[in-house]
Amino acid sequence: MKSYFVYILASKRNGTLYIGVTNNLARRVYEHKNNLLEGFTKKYGVSLLVYYEQIFDVRSAIAREKQMKKWNRAWKLKLIEKSNPQWEDLYSEII
Repeated sequence: MKSYFVYILASKRNGTLYIGVTNNLARRVYEHKNNLLEGFTKKYGVSLLVYYEQIFDVRSAIAREKQMKKWNRAWKLKLIEKSNPQWEDLYSEII
């Protein structure tokens, strides 16, 4: 079964946040960490994987990403801190 991931990257604890969606989380976070992608994450140094969730339908994953992007910052912080209160980089969990 194909899976997709909605993820949140941060520059540091309570820092700049980025929300994305991908079908290969390890590869995508690697690209962010190594500045292989031009854009927001490279410009602002956003590379710590602080939250992710797995979804098995591409339309649902895209809808979830769009939903989370519309949230206010407090809701995003609460989501991160619920599962990752220390804001640890979760990249080592997924590789």
